[in-house]
Amino acid sequence: MRQPGFPKAVSSRAASGLFWFACLLLISGCHTEPEKGSVDGIRASTGAITPDRLVNADNTPEDWLSYGRNYGEDRYSSLDEIRKENIQELGLSWTINLGTTRGFEATPLVVDGILYVSGPWSIVYAIDTRKAEIIWTFDPEVPKYYGEMACCDVVNRGVALYEGLVYVGSLDGRLIALDASTGEKAWEVVTVDPGESYTITGAPRVYDGKVIIGNGGAEYGVRGYVTAYDAYTGKELWRFYTVPGNPANGFENEAMKMAAKTWTGAWWESGGGGTAWDAFAYDPDADLIYVGVGNGTLWNRKFRSPEGGDNLFLSSVVALNAKDGSLAWYYQTTPGDSWDFTATQQIILADLTIKGQKRKVLMQAPKNGFFYVLDRISGELISADPYVYVNWATHVDLQTGRPVETTFGRYEDQNAQIFPSPYGGHNWQPMAFNPMTQLVYIPARDFSMLYGQPKDWTLNNDPRAVNLAIGGDKNKQTRIDTLAPKEQGMLLAWDPVQKKEVWRVEQKSIWNAGVMSTRDLVFQGTPDGYFVAYDATDGAELWRHNVGSGVIAAPISYMVDGKQYITVVSGWGGVGGRSVRYTDQLYPGTIYTFALGAHQAPPKYEVVEKHLINLPVDANKADVENGRLLFDAHCNRCHGTPGDGGGAIPDLAYASKNSFERFNQIVGEGAALSLGMPDFGGRLQPSQIENIKNYILSAAMELTTETNKTKRVGNH
Repeated sequence: MRQPGFPKAVSSRAASGLFWFACLLLISGCHTEPEKGSVDGIRASTGAITPDRLVNADNTPEDWLSYGRNYGEDRYSSLDEIRKENIQELGLSWTINLGTTRGFEATPLVVDGILYVSGPWSIVYAIDTRKAEIIWTFDPEVPKYYGEMACCDVVNRGVALYEGLVYVGSLDGRLIALDASTGEKAWEVVTVDPGESYTITGAPRVYDGKVIIGNGGAEYGVRGYVTAYDAYTGKELWRFYTVPGNPANGFENEAMKMAAKTWTGAWWESGGGGTAWDAFAYDPDADLIYVGVGNGTLWNRKFRSPEGGDNLFLSSVVALNAKDGSLAWYYQTTPGDSWDFTATQQIILADLTIKGQKRKVLMQAPKNGFFYVLDRISGELISADPYVYVNWATHVDLQTGRPVETTFGRYEDQNAQIFPSPYGGHNWQPMAFNPMTQLVYIPARDFSMLYGQPKDWTLNNDPRAVNLAIGGDKNKQTRIDTLAPKEQGMLLAWDPVQKKEVWRVEQKSIWNAGVMSTRDLVFQGTPDGYFVAYDATDGAELWRHNVGSGVIAAPISYMVDGKQYITVVSGWGGVGGRSVRYTDQLYPGTIYTFALGAHQAPPKYEVVEKHLINLPVDANKADVENGRLLFDAHCNRCHGTPGDGGGAIPDLAYASKNSFERFNQIVGEGAALSLGMPDFGGRLQPSQIENIKNYILSAAMELTTETNKTKRVGNH
């Protein structure tokens, strides 16, 4: 029988680490403790992250041991050295420049003062918080062409820790285990078919010696699944597919056989989708893993499943038995999804008193705009109420558990402005639950998209072809919602028992940051470069600090040598930040750490002046217009409209003269592939690439002319 904390089998490197950890335990009675931050010190502290330690994470609030801090993923820190009464004494303790301007979405982990965080391209950093120094860096060397396969930037949301190992999912679909003390690779497994357009951006989780990982790629024609691997060896233990495959090949289990009855047509030809790219939670008492499932391929059910159907388990929460991955129960938030209303948004477990009865609940605010409270043991729907403006459905029927859709919601007979948009009422940015206030704090938005039903759609052989429900039939009527609210981002405080909003803070951008709560405070970064603390009871702003560049990641709190710290990683990006930003400069991703009484000077970054490109346009109006259409189809989602300023990815209207002299090499020959710029040579003709170039130059010329006119008027 295997003893707790020791592997059945390990790779040579992992075995070496565990051997030295065992030796350290044997001699600990004869020697002083190893130096904190040393290889032996890190090996001891991370080696002590056992199943019991993770289950009881609330007992050691000085560490932040997993993505959501505990298995319930509530992102609540009970540390109370930093409070409302002394928040004005909070100052900058230290910073570290991570050297890249691509987006940082990761939640750091901390154990005994050693911080682990992942960044763009799945790079992992280990940092000694006592010295504010990087100990080691691990680069999985993801091929840069994977940047085009990632629908929503080359981001990574975090790592997992377990018995001396650090786990990261790489963008190209690998699960990698690293020695926590040295950063050396212990093992890696390829979790996906490299021939398909799978990616991984989410954080792995470790439950009872199993590493759980999902994947992304539903937009590009893949079949989603969740896999459990042995934490010591990387051996696959079980896999749960989230949508059924080709019935001719048989079904993996009864759940898939049942789910197939809710699909029509040849859905498997386009993959089906249903990727589980972010949300996980775990109840150790019930031994259930809760997984949020994503959207379908294609987005539009009319083409994905032409005769209708709920299309299980798209846009669902599935509860899986941790031992074998079998289905315990499911709840579908959006049957027959046609809007990209994923249920991959964060899942929080809590115990609430509802109608005088103590309930073990699961809470989620998925993209579709309704806040759900479910019984996490049975899957029973307790409540479902709109937390943002919703017009695709009027309400959720608590008897059937199904949304009651509006007549225009599926945009079949008309093009329609639908709330929420594919950005969701809430996206991946983590929310938090405070057991003291009994409130959930949600990074939310009121935002819409104009959905349309095209005349026809034919599946082509390009796995990158994105089927979005846009480009509707222009001959059809377009319905604009005259009751629509102002479109904006907001931080909401939601009462899950009273089922209502308690307070809100309106924000400048729809693309906002994840949150963390302490006893009486809520912390969140902003897109315009601030880190802010709010009163947890009423949302009043109590403190802010300029961090220079936009923030989308969630903060954490921890304690080192008896002192409480709060850390957040700045770094603008993600799907909402690739092409738009809210600060004059885009600074490198930077770790900011705060403590009471600290007065560290902020980092100084070089100010880079931008100038519109000024080169002649060698094309007629028709070619420039063709270039605009091609730019919108292939370039806009990353670079944004020329002249808008750009986000984490540069605005091409401000590119250098050299870039335009090498334009065909960059766009058509892959000269910048190492930077993540796709090679369009196989998809665009040289004349089309030239048209795109001239469109950008034309747009820059128009902006220059408008600016000069404004200056002349001003001088008069």
